Amino acid sequence: MKNRFSTVSLYVTSKSKRVISIAKQCKEVLESKKIKILANENLFQLKSKNFLIKTDKDIIKESDLLLAIGGDGTMLNCSRKYGSEGIPILGINLGNLGFLTDINPDELTSSLLEVLEGKYSIDRRFFIEASFTGSKKKYLALNEAAIHSGAIAQMIDFDLFINNSFVFSQKADGLIISTNTGSTAYSLSGGGPIIHPELEALCILSIFPHSLSSSPLVLSSKSQIKVVLNQSSKRCKLSLDSGETVSLKKNDIINIQQSDKFLKLIHPLDHNFYEACRNKLGWGIGIIEN
Repeated sequence: MKNRFSTVSLYVTSKSKRVISIAKQCKEVLESKKIKILANENLFQLKSKNFLIKTDKDIIKESDLLLAIGGDGTMLNCSRKYGSEGIPILGINLGNLGFLTDINPDELTSSLLEVLEGKYSIDRRFFIEASFTGSKKKYLALNEAAIHSGAIAQMIDFDLFINNSFVFSQKADGLIISTNTGSTAYSLSGGGPIIHPELEALCILSIFPHSLSSSPLVLSSKSQIKVVLNQSSKRCKLSLDSGETVSLKKNDIINIQQSDKFLKLIHPLDHNFYEACRNKLGWGIGIIEN
C-alpha cells in the first residue's frame, strides 16, 4: 500500500465542456474523500470552500498529487511545469493515443478512488535538457528534442557528436533525439523503435535523411549529444515535445543530455505497458484469441 494524498491539484489546458465536466467529476470524488483540491485559473468556475484557485508556485509547494486532464499534450505540459518539480502526476485521458494518460473517463471514479486509497504504482521517467550557443537557458523535454528547418522539404546540414566522438555529417529534414518515454510518440512516426520504459535509453533518428544507409541509433541515457549546424543551415528550429520551439542559426551548437529531473508517473495497479501498446497502436488487430 502506497502513501495516500491529502492535497490534490487539477490541471487542464482547455475550458471545453467535456474537460470541465471531467474536472467536476474529479472534484466530486476528491471531496468524497475529504481531500483538499487546488487548481489554477482555468478551473475558476469550480471554485468552492474546498476547491481553491492557486498560483503555480503554491500548487508546486502544496500538492501531493496532480491530475492532468486531457491528452498527451496536456500531460507533457503538466510534466514540464509541475512534474519536473517532483509532484507525482496521474493522467486522465481525453485525447487520442494517451500513452501517458492511463485513466479513461468511463472508469474515472473507480480508478481514481483506488489511487486515492494507496493502490497505485510509481513509474520514474527521466527528462532531457537542451541548450545551444548564446543561450544560458536549458530547455526541458520529456518526449524528445527535434532539430529541423521549420519548413517542408527543406534540409539542414549538421555534424553529430556523441560523448565528444564524431559520429557522422548528414543532410536531412531534421534530427530527433528521443527518450524512452518519447519512443511511442514523434520518433515512432519516423520509424524509430519502441523502448521499454524501464530501459533508460535515448534514440537518435534522422528525419528523411539524404542517405540510403541511415538507421536509428539507441544509446545510453547518460550520453552527451552535440549537434553542430553547418554553414548551409541558415534557418533552423529546436522543438521540445512537439510544442515549445526556439530559433537557431548557422554554426550553432546544440547540446542535449539527460536532466537531473525526473517525472513520478502514477499508474493504477492494473496498468500494463504491452496492453497499452496493443490498444493504442493496434497490435494484433484481426487476431482472434481462443
